[in-house]
Amino acid sequence: MRKALLRIIDFFYPPFSRWLTLHTFRYLASGSSTVASGIVTYYICYNWILKQQDVHLHIPYFPNLITAPTAALAMESFITFFVGFLLNKYLIFTSSDLKGRIQLFRYGSVWVTNILLNYALLKVLHDALGFYPTVSKMIIAVLLAVYSYFSQKYFTFRVKK
Repeated sequence: MRKALLRIIDFFYPPFSRWLTLHTFRYLASGSSTVASGIVTYYICYNWILKQQDVHLHIPYFPNLITAPTAALAMESFITFFVGFLLNKYLIFTSSDLKGRIQLFRYGSVWVTNILLNYALLKVLHDALGFYPTVSKMIIAVLLAVYSYFSQKYFTFRVKK
């Protein structure tokens, strides 16, 4: 399965070979797949599972109401967390000699950091600097993709020397 997926990704690599290494291109393809699966998952969660209805909770110390978009985002985030981890672990960063549970914990910490950075940068770019929300999101996506690549390469899936 891994070899078949890499063959598909590598088929599209030649036009980009002047600007990107094969490893970086594979990472971008993997990340794009994770984003695409997140969009599809969000759509399914919001429209089919939640049926666009808010979630009412009766659990102490939890909010009584979670809006359908927020609930769908939470569901989608956890699913894409595992999709992204599996693609990175078994497709992109296969030479790491760290144990899987350590990789999973580190991936989770980078994931949480990305969520917090995404929120903070959106507040800065949109609220403080007045950027249009979509433009802000695109700038943040590029910055966090670069941050994630280096975090995954040198922290999560590090190779001991």
